[in-house]
Amino acid sequence: MNEIGKKIRDVRKKKGLSQEELAESAKINLRTIQRIENNESEPRGKTLNLICKVLDLNAEDILDYGKKTDKSYLTYFHLSVLLGLIIPIGNIVIPFILWITKKDKIIDLKDMGANLLNFQIIWTLLAFFGLIIGAFLKITHLEIGPGNLILSLYFWLFLYVINIILPIIFAIKVNKGQTGNFYPNIIKLIK
Repeated sequence: MNEIGKKIRDVRKKKGLSQEELAESAKINLRTIQRIENNESEPRGKTLNLICKVLDLNAEDILDYGKKTDKSYLTYFHLSVLLGLIIPIGNIVIPFILWITKKDKIIDLKDMGANLLNFQIIWTLLAFFGLIIGAFLKITHLEIGPGNLILSLYFWLFLYVINIILPIIFAIKVNKGQTGNFYPNIIKLIK
């Protein structure tokens, strides 16, 4: 409870609103706003929704339901993708386990994890289909360019380099305090 009032006060001040203006816009008693900001009471239901609407916030962001910031966990989460180099589909399974167990306990992990997992699923499908197409072209002796085997190897090398470099870069960003959905996602399979 002690954080909710502070968060509301901080956002209100960033928006340049006084307590009176917030109370008037939200159609809430001024004394209620004062009690909430002084952590004398916790906003619930309709009151919380009215305040969040005026402040243009999501109620979940204010409450956080006991979530904490854990920069090191988010960093390890991004680096866990690299286990896919050792364990088949480890780039999906290990991050999924880390995500599913802590997504409701660590701030930003839910969205960041969905973003990472969507990218890893698409990356794995591309790598798999690249392998299948390369094998098919080799078996059928179809020539599409200077050499099917060389093209297939370059494609695989490109995919693996991308999937090594991106997690490291994003882990460094998270370690420096940046958050967000870093991976490009064309298709969102996990939300």
